[in-house]
Amino acid sequence: MNNLDHIFQSADTSRDYAHEYLQYLSKVLKLVDRDEITNFIDIMLDARARNAAIIFIGNGGSAATASHFANDLAIGTRCEGQPFRAISLTDNNAVMTAIANDDGYEQVFLQQLKTVMLAGDIVVAISASGNSPNLLNAIQYANDTGATTIGLTAFDGGALKNLAKHNVHIPTETGEYGPAEDAHMILDHLVSSYLMRLVKVQTEKGQGA
Repeated sequence: MNNLDHIFQSADTSRDYAHEYLQYLSKVLKLVDRDEITNFIDIMLDARARNAAIIFIGNGGSAATASHFANDLAIGTRCEGQPFRAISLTDNNAVMTAIANDDGYEQVFLQQLKTVMLAGDIVVAISASGNSPNLLNAIQYANDTGATTIGLTAFDGGALKNLAKHNVHIPTETGEYGPAEDAHMILDHLVSSYLMRLVKVQTEKGQGA
């Protein structure tokens, strides 16, 4: 039984559940390694400086996070002169269903990387479990072909935590998808809001524009 099950069983009302859920999410966020976040931001800045692509992948709720992350970095930072070249490989239904139909769902990201990724690009795989075969196949390919790989994980990190060259881990218990995905979205907004402000200051000072 995970923490959310305990919270539900002990809550007499929806208000009680809401209170305890938010308390637990706050506890989880306090345990996230700040150095891992700093490293993630540094990699995003380095990618921008090199004009490298930042490619996001994920399944289910993490697919939505991948889309949101790409939007916030590429558009939300308002960095037009030297943008963050962020894209999500979860957004083209025709491409994803064609690959899934012809080659199997485990290939949906790998086959796209073979088309769009160059050595030196960044590939960010978002997964609570860290064990989705299509993500692991893509990260292995990216590792083997000169990309920088990052896992955004939760639960125990799964295979992705060790396979990716870098990682930001959300320490939730297995099965706690809500808090895991909440924290990944908070990471998106934390990173993007910081980079938006940093880029603005650099542009005003005539740096990195």
